[in-house]
Amino acid sequence: MKLVTGAFAMLAALAGTAQAQQADKVSFATNWVAQAEHGGFYQALVDGTYKKHGLDVTIMPGGPNVNHRLQLIAGRIEFYMSANTLQAFDAVAQNIPTVAVAAMFQKEPQVLLAHPGQAEKLEDLKKLTLLVSAEGLQSYFKWMQAEFGFAQDKVKPYTFNPAPFLIDKQSAMQGYVTSEPFAIEKEGKFKPKIFLIADHGFNSYSTLIETRHEVVEKKPGLVQRFVDASAVGWYNYLYGDNKAANALIRKHNPEMSQELIDYSIAKMKEFGIVDSGDALKDGIGAMNDARMASFFDKMVRAGVVKLDVDFRNSYTLQFVNKGVGIELRPKN
Repeated sequence: MKLVTGAFAMLAALAGTAQAQQADKVSFATNWVAQAEHGGFYQALVDGTYKKHGLDVTIMPGGPNVNHRLQLIAGRIEFYMSANTLQAFDAVAQNIPTVAVAAMFQKEPQVLLAHPGQAEKLEDLKKLTLLVSAEGLQSYFKWMQAEFGFAQDKVKPYTFNPAPFLIDKQSAMQGYVTSEPFAIEKEGKFKPKIFLIADHGFNSYSTLIETRHEVVEKKPGLVQRFVDASAVGWYNYLYGDNKAANALIRKHNPEMSQELIDYSIAKMKEFGIVDSGDALKDGIGAMNDARMASFFDKMVRAGVVKLDVDFRNSYTLQFVNKGVGIELRPKN
């Protein structure tokens, strides 16, 4: 009897080893240094969600001197985290064979910050000096010009330094809702007025998962498992125990403070960056054709994207809108 039991134990161990060996190795690269805005992916890694989905995932943090998107295009990695829908449109315009398979953020986190009492609505910012980056001038600011009549002669370069904004009360500064307001509160000792442009009509998706068309065609099961596991990771990161994920984020980015991580998570929840809109019904990662078409039309009107771009080739709904992980959202 003991011999039989031992044999079964050995077979079970061998089966377990075989399953572990069968896990697909996947490289996922982010577009910036590790931070709470990447938390769901780190959560899925540390709590075993990727492993449960048969994936052996390596997260490759980005940074100011790193372009992981080129790694994706070259076929060296399987998945890449892109900033927003405009990058997907641009890939089509340049005949780059990448495609967005999920949008982990329902809202673009881009904000404009003003001093208290200087602006109550977005249009009030027209009277202020706007500190906007070169990239911002070519994207969301063109939309602000087309939709609200903002003037470029009121813009000064934003150098990712809050000092000019802190000095000049008649200015407004760009940023991300999850980070720059925190810096202003710390350095300026006041809470800035926050204008999240997503809440004013800039309906781009953000933090999209991109892969190559060939991966979608040849390995759809792999893509589905990565998208599903990432969605579950985001639910657990937002609503569960995220201590281990945050520890790994800080290991990958030693300059990151736990205080900023906590602030970022709170703002993602407060503003519905991840879990809002269509995600409430269809699950985190949701996308839909109508919203893609709406954003494309706005970008064409603003002169950001050309009309002849086949934007429908920039994404696929094959792997999303299945409600994966919704049961993990708190009921109250």
